[in-house]
Amino acid sequence: MKDITQKFSLLLKDPTLRTKTIVTFVLILIFRIFAYLPVPAIDLAQLRALFNQSQFLSLLDIFSGGTLVNFSVMALGLAPYINASIIIQLVTMVIPKLEALAKEGEYGRFKINQYTRFLTVPLTLVQAVGIYVLLRNQKIIDVLGPVEFFSFVMTLLAGTFILVWLGELISEFGLGNGISIIIFAGIVGRIPVVLGRTISTFDQEIGVNIIIFLAIALLVIGAVVFINEAVRKIPVYYARRIKGNKMYQAASNYLPLKLNQAGVIPIIFAVSFVLFPQIIGNFLQYVPNEFFSGIGKFLATSFQPGGLVYNLIYFFLVVAFTFFYTIIVFNPQKISEDIQKHGGFIPGIRPGSATKSYLQSVVYKITTFGALFLGLIAILPAIISAFTGISNLIIGGTGILIVVSVVLETFKTIDSQLVMKNYDRYTK
Repeated sequence: MKDITQKFSLLLKDPTLRTKTIVTFVLILIFRIFAYLPVPAIDLAQLRALFNQSQFLSLLDIFSGGTLVNFSVMALGLAPYINASIIIQLVTMVIPKLEALAKEGEYGRFKINQYTRFLTVPLTLVQAVGIYVLLRNQKIIDVLGPVEFFSFVMTLLAGTFILVWLGELISEFGLGNGISIIIFAGIVGRIPVVLGRTISTFDQEIGVNIIIFLAIALLVIGAVVFINEAVRKIPVYYARRIKGNKMYQAASNYLPLKLNQAGVIPIIFAVSFVLFPQIIGNFLQYVPNEFFSGIGKFLATSFQPGGLVYNLIYFFLVVAFTFFYTIIVFNPQKISEDIQKHGGFIPGIRPGSATKSYLQSVVYKITTFGALFLGLIAILPAIISAFTGISNLIIGGTGILIVVSVVLETFKTIDSQLVMKNYDRYTK
């Protein structure tokens, strides 16, 4: 506790970190204000009643930070941008020109981000039309004329891009990853509402159920912190060597390989994808054509949150995205070359290709454990509901994982900034 108080004091004293913190909180405040700025022509009372009846829509609302239940200008949230990011990353691995562009440093990242924004536009338009059809069929919005419909779609498109812009501002001028912090702020903003709904379902022995609920929450938080901080240390030894006129003594170090290298990204990606069949189903089931209507009803009923099909696909997507993202961020070829270039070696492993193979083997093993843990956390609400009978655990392990991971990453960002400041002071 003393250490946290000391860091907080240093954070307030340092002008750069203080500015970054203020910028982050101001941008989050702007996001929360926009979350309560509704789109015209929506019957909000009827919309909230629909959300209370649908677990799928409640889950969407949590990850939109309440923007959907209020049907604000940011109702679609960051889902289109996240989907576009996934598609661009997949395409980058397939198309050599994009792969080469991604390796061109700052310019390459700028162009990739630009392509992601371009792809976000059609994805947002498709989702805006889909949500309009859903609301119209539920009698929540009247049939709009061409001008009103265009205004409706453009408002949702603008809201999504404002949200993306706020996230990028946080990444550049604030603390941590802006997109993750926006999602974090949205989930935290909905936690009191979700907890209230969950507690309201405790018909009998409410005290016992609350104790069980809190115990499970603490266990999940503890497990998430442990997995996020767990590191496999690979020892690396450096022989004595002469470079120019200097002699470097033999030294030993270690290569830290995190158990969960992908962080919270696989969960965010998987949520965006696993909800897509439900959105398509809700759109198609009201189509006059019987064939497409049947497909829509099948998708809408089969992919309900809490269902077997939904949880199996959700689990598989989390595991798959964990491996996918780890492959992107961890390059054993480059690491083995860097170790060899600096005269280092892993005990018992030959430098070069043998080191690369060894690192790949270790990473795949620890990633398997980390991926299975993330998958288990993702489907935790369904498991707990099956064993305890506690329903409405919509936020579940997914929300806890995102919140805890973002908090840990933000504190690490602050720590690194403080260490850098201290280092700069001693080098002057």
